[in-house]
Amino acid sequence: MTAYGFTLFDTAIGWCGVAWTDRGLAGVQLPEASEADTRERMLRRFPAAAETAPPAEVQRAVDCIAALLHGERNDLSAIALDMEEVAPFHRRVYEVARTIPPGKTLAYGEVAARLGAAGAARAVGQALGRNPFPIVVPCHRVLAAGGKIGGFSAHGGTATKRRMLAIEAGE
Repeated sequence: MTAYGFTLFDTAIGWCGVAWTDRGLAGVQLPEASEADTRERMLRRFPAAAETAPPAEVQRAVDCIAALLHGERNDLSAIALDMEEVAPFHRRVYEVARTIPPGKTLAYGEVAARLGAAGAARAVGQALGRNPFPIVVPCHRVLAAGGKIGGFSAHGGTATKRRMLAIEAGE
């Protein structure tokens, strides 16, 4: 997948990035340790993309993501995603995750059950660990059994996951 462009934007948790194609967002990057590190990660993920001003639809997505991370109740489920290179099972997991509203959570096993794949909690976790669209596909809203935080592959790990959940809960 060749992204046309990418942009960075400041949020309550640090500098995020998005890349896009003509089909929608090709990827979302949660903050690295610094703005420069986030830019470097975007360049590694999308080497053919140029850093540029986003088109209007992408700018609306950026504004919605930033607002959600500043504590506003925003539903990101209408943001178009380019899932052309996403495996079918992962796509199904991401579609279920996108139905989880801000401030709510599901367990990996509950996501698997909604997929009709009871017993696939580990596969759900693996799919979410490879999520190219974090926050838009709200993998942070999926927890381990018993309400345990589980893993989180973004910079800062589970501390970032906890912070995002706290922001959404209005804390």
